[in-house]
Formats: sequence, structure tokens, C-alpha cells
Amino acid sequence: MHLEYAKLTSAAAAEGGTGRAAPLRVDAQRNLEHVLRAAREVFGELGYGAPMEDVARRARVGVGTVYRRFPSKDVLVRRIAEEETARLTEQARAALGQEEEAWSALARFLRTSVASGAGRLLPPQVLRVQPHDDPEDDAARVPQQRVRSGEDAVLAGVLRDHAASAAAPTPTPAPAAPAAGAGANDAIEEQDGIRTLLDVVGQLVERARAAGELRTDVSVADVLLVIATAAPSLPDAAQQAAASARLLDILLEGLRSR
Repeated sequence: MHLEYAKLTSAAAAEGGTGRAAPLRVDAQRNLEHVLRAAREVFGELGYGAPMEDVARRARVGVGTVYRRFPSKDVLVRRIAEEETARLTEQARAALGQEEEAWSALARFLRTSVASGAGRLLPPQVLRVQPHDDPEDDAARVPQQRVRSGEDAVLAGVLRDHAASAAAPTPTPAPAAPAAGAGANDAIEEQDGIRTLLDVVGQLVERARAAGELRTDVSVADVLLVIATAAPSLPDAAQQAAASARLLDILLEGLRSR
């Protein structure tokens, strides 16, 4: 069993550890698509702490098939988080380009993102809350992310912290590690994706604030937190859609200036 596992993880490491290195046979491509779809569903329902065995079970493949493409859960989590970050970025760009009214653009982005369930798959570090002694301090109230004052410094801190955590070894049972430098390159790509998302959402926030439609204390972090909060995972699809829509209506009212 351990020998077979080593062979699987070594093969994945030889491909660069990203699950996207080489063209695949039709059946292998189909299995990869099943795994990615299952991972989005499982992580969306249970969070990124869900085990790889649950992903394999949902994809109806052996766990060895999952590890053949993703040598550790960290690699799979990064892949899903990157895809969701890119999807949110495109939704924000579409709202910016197709809505003339500032509030309509921000509301469209939020509704589209919540409806897609992307909030349940945001990169965990985007929603990390920093503890603070003063409950009235803005830095304690919102996740450590872009805020109105010192935006670049705060963003740099988030990306620096995430780069350190991404480069650190993860406690997995895999006996083989990804190729040298692969983890660092993945971390850089992930940072670039997060930076782009923050910049585009920041444009939506600034437009709405400049138009007097958005509360002056609302940050990019608050908007991302709304997306995560308004995307509950419920067993019934109709109930989930209704709950998300209702919760988002309430949250949008909370964001608007009076």
C-alpha cells in the first residue's frame, strides 16, 4: 500500500504537483473533471478541512486516482481556491463593464457571486480575522485585507503571511514532495490572483463610495465577507437559493449609506 502510494505521489510530483502539467488521455481527463467537480462540492459543503477520501467518494474514483493528480490536499485546495478567485474576478469585471450605475454594479457582483456559491470556496486567508484588544478598532472588525487607510501595507501583509504559510511544509502522509520550486511558484501565482481580485473589487467599492451609495466605513474585506456569509450550504437547492437571496437583500441594505 505504501509503495503504491509512493508511486502515485511521485508521478504527480514529476508533473509539477499542480495537476495541470501535461495533456491527458480522454479517460484521465474525465476523471480529473470528476475530481475537480467533486472537490468543489465537498469543500463547498464541508469546508477545506474535508478529507480527500470524501472527494474521491463523491467523484466515484479511488483515492489513488485523486492523489495521482494532486499529491496532497494542499495542492487540490490551492487549485480550487485559484479557480474560484479567478471566477470572482471575472464576475467583478463584468459588473464593472456592464453596469453604469455604481450601486447596480456592486449589487450585481454580489448577487452573481452569491448565486454561484463562490463564497464557500474563497481562499481561507482572504477571510482571516485578526484578533485585537480594542473591539472598536477597524482592524479587529474586518478580516485582514484591503481597507481604506494603509491599503497597500495591509495587502502586502496578507500576501506576505500567505506566502510564508504556502511555502511551509504541510502535514500530509505523502512520502514524496513536489518538484523543487513548484510550491513557491504556485504561491506567487495565487498571490497574483488574490491581488487582482482585490484590485477589481476595490474599483467597485470606490465607485459606489464616491457615488454616495455605499457606507464610508465599508471595505473590500466587508464585501468579500458578505459573499462568504450569504452563501449558506443547505441540503435543499430551492431552500438554499431562497435563503441566500433573502440574506443578501438584508446585507445589501446594511451596506448602503443612509
